Amino acid sequence: MGERTQYTPGTFCWTDLSTSDPDAAKAFYGGLFGWEVEDIPVGEGAVYSMMRLGGKAVAAISRQQPEQAAAGVPPLWNTYVSVQSADATLAQATELGATVHAPAFDVMDAGRMGVIQDPQGAYFLAWEPKQTIGAELVNANGALAWNELATPDLDAASAFYGALFGWTIEPMDGPMPYRLIKNGEASNGGMTIPNPPGTPPNWLVYFGIDDLDVALTGIAELGGTALTPAMDIGMGRIAVGQDPQGAVFALFEGELDP
Repeated sequence: MGERTQYTPGTFCWTDLSTSDPDAAKAFYGGLFGWEVEDIPVGEGAVYSMMRLGGKAVAAISRQQPEQAAAGVPPLWNTYVSVQSADATLAQATELGATVHAPAFDVMDAGRMGVIQDPQGAYFLAWEPKQTIGAELVNANGALAWNELATPDLDAASAFYGALFGWTIEPMDGPMPYRLIKNGEASNGGMTIPNPPGTPPNWLVYFGIDDLDVALTGIAELGGTALTPAMDIGMGRIAVGQDPQGAVFALFEGELDP
């Protein structure tokens, strides 16, 4: 179990869900992971619901922006990377061929952030911490445990993220192309090719789980869908699920980093 009070820049630090039905999503994930809910008003009737385990922030749920819904963007889990400066990161990302979809802005006194689409099309967010670092608990049952990029061009993605964050990206042996992301000496995520082919580039969020079989049964009972069966990957087992509103997430059962 990994409690955190800070993140090294370049580390995945947070995830939140943008969804069409926050109340239904809170019920689904609360039932699946045992999350406690703290609804935080954020102005003009909007609510940012902090999800907690043992009082520690692990994720959040909020209503999808009207512009996203109008554009047909499905509910999704967002991936955040901790950075020293959101403004500098967005400027560098642009120089490296990315598209900035939301220039850096302050989130009250919590931090500063921006939205980036990498050159291959996957979205992620840069988080410059102020009062809020991101997740206070990771690598635990019901907490953020891994982040994985599906991209059609592993070489180009490796070059982009390596230049942007200083990541070391190493190929791994296996039946599918896979690359391990390291931030310094710490394992920080992975990259693979889209499956099935033609799936848009995306970052997939993994949550730790103690018993994957129980969790897959729970997903179905709570109205979600198991998109894959449990798969053995040597170091543990994984599966991909979809909540009732359509957001996709993954689960990992196995030994987690501290």
